[in-house]
Amino acid sequence: MSKRDFYEVLGVTRTCTEAEMKVAFRKKAMELHPDRNPGDKQAEIRFKEVNEAYQTLSDGQKRAAYDRFGHAAFEQGGMGGAGMGDGFASSMADIFDDLFGGIMGGARGQRGGGSGRERGADLRYNMEVTLEEAYQGKAATIKIPTALACEACAGSGAKAGSKPKTCATCNGSGRVRAQQGFFAIERTCMSCQGRGATIDNPCPTCSGAGRVTKERTLSVNIPAGVEDGTRIRLAGEGEAGLRGGGAGDLYIFLSVKPHPFYQRDGADLFCRVPISMTQAALGGEITVHTLDGAETKVKVSEGCQSGKQFRIKGKGMPVLRARDMGDLYIQAVVETPQNLTRRQRELLMEFEKESSSKTNPEAHGFFAKMKDFFVGGQ
Repeated sequence: MSKRDFYEVLGVTRTCTEAEMKVAFRKKAMELHPDRNPGDKQAEIRFKEVNEAYQTLSDGQKRAAYDRFGHAAFEQGGMGGAGMGDGFASSMADIFDDLFGGIMGGARGQRGGGSGRERGADLRYNMEVTLEEAYQGKAATIKIPTALACEACAGSGAKAGSKPKTCATCNGSGRVRAQQGFFAIERTCMSCQGRGATIDNPCPTCSGAGRVTKERTLSVNIPAGVEDGTRIRLAGEGEAGLRGGGAGDLYIFLSVKPHPFYQRDGADLFCRVPISMTQAALGGEITVHTLDGAETKVKVSEGCQSGKQFRIKGKGMPVLRARDMGDLYIQAVVETPQNLTRRQRELLMEFEKESSSKTNPEAHGFFAKMKDFFVGGQ
């Protein structure tokens, strides 16, 4: 079976640049990769064909020979076959990054390029605040146990007077490469655990880690308007990195305690206030306290019904990182009298006799409509 032209396989012209060829190869390889085409034999064959084409054309000498002699340049040992150079391995690594979310690249980045340094872990601290503190903001002091850079070795992990040595196995890269077929697979160096350096004389204070565990005291500013679940990030306040690596971050997760009187919905506050039956009927004023400690008078209109809401503009919660304020809603709950005296009962009975559809329109209207619905239609 005759081989297809390598330029045709990659979908490029003979005058294409190396960068254009690499882009075309990556696109084809990702499209035909066996992991994306399980069980598809034709895709597997084409995948190998694309690999062979790129192996040849990505090498300057082999490309020149192919342009002059075609496939015959590599037959009968002409060029010893198309090898797997570093450029090809690098391109395949790029494809793995695209296919699997850059896992290999992420691992390499965490190692710090074989410098032996590793970034410290991020830390989480849970803090509970009251609704009043969320309203006003708060300056808090917290204590957290964390890993700090060892002062004895300045974070290097090596005993004073000595230094870490470049790993002889991986030459400081932190990774070793193994060839399997036409794939070049990188693994973490077992000699240095991916750090790229080894320590012959570890620091006795930190046992070579470059950091020690201590309790730290930090000041935290809680801004006004925080909500339940708000996250505050303190950059560089997490664990110190290994052997002088950068520190992680500290994340403070806030939870707001339930309030005995107010319920919160975003920037708005709600409060249920019981009022007497006579106050609801005759109207009047009630006094409520807002979260800033001030007293606010609310006028109750005559004939107020249970569930009626009164809005107090701008007396809710502050909006986080803004100048806006929410509103306060007072919900009237009409309380039915209990434990009546004889005289109170007599007065209510007299009132009931004097009542009509005008004094209780909703009740009279409801029962009239119900009767008409169930009885009037028969």
